[in-house]
Amino acid sequence: MKRDILKIDEDLCNGCGNCVPNCHEGALQVIDGKVRLVSELMCDGLGACIGYCPHDAITIEHREAEPYNEARVMENMISKGKNTIIAHLKHLKDHGETGYLQEGVGYLRSHSGELGFDLFEVTDEVHNYGRADQRPASHANGHSGGGCPGSAERTIDRPGREQSMAASFAQPSELRQWPVQMHLLNPNAPYLRGADLLLAADCVAFSMGNFHSGYLRGKALAIACPKLDHGTDIYVEKLTAMIDSARVNTITVMMMEVPCCGGLLQMVMRAMANAARKVPVKQLIISISGEVLTEEWVIAN
Repeated sequence: MKRDILKIDEDLCNGCGNCVPNCHEGALQVIDGKVRLVSELMCDGLGACIGYCPHDAITIEHREAEPYNEARVMENMISKGKNTIIAHLKHLKDHGETGYLQEGVGYLRSHSGELGFDLFEVTDEVHNYGRADQRPASHANGHSGGGCPGSAERTIDRPGREQSMAASFAQPSELRQWPVQMHLLNPNAPYLRGADLLLAADCVAFSMGNFHSGYLRGKALAIACPKLDHGTDIYVEKLTAMIDSARVNTITVMMMEVPCCGGLLQMVMRAMANAARKVPVKQLIISISGEVLTEEWVIAN
């Protein structure tokens, strides 16, 4: 599908920034002396910022822009330097686009030899952006243990755990089918026909005390881990079949707050792009301690 996207002529732009506050989506920033479009995803193409440019450096171009391809955006953005990439990734994080954030970081990692900057400095700044109080002690001392930020060790203190233990044991399971792991699921199974599908990251149920009563009740369940599972392309095929053949009614995607978990939503979006039908899709982001950080309809009714 073609849509309107902002185009900035860097030869004309003097970096005055008059356009920035007039981009209501926050997709423009002044970086390294030039205005940059830090996220095509958030640009609505309406051009509210154009009239504020004193040098006519901003225009609208009509071009192919769907499906959104984070890898392609990142490929074009590398030449603009580290600061533009950091701003773009932070922009995705600000808007809860964890799937695209993971794709962007993954692209950088796979092309690390072509970068003219230290990739760790980028990922470290982005992953800890807005969460300075949660940074591990190794960062505070100027050292990093490396690895995925989602693997960082932490202890979760829960006061009153002993008092609530009896009530926890009394809660019945809301699981209505077996198996639940995506590799084992038959997309044409009878329990999926017309069902409300809950696609949950493996860790979600272990983090949330009310997962069964609050979120699983009345739904068919599929679980997966976008970081550790192999052959996830088959997941996209199965989800497509669930949408078209099993005709699932809705899809709820529950992911942990760690960046790697965003790949789960991207599988659903790829399946939706392949499917003949469209169904409502809701996204929930769960904190390490089991709280719902965000809950929103990605594709509404």
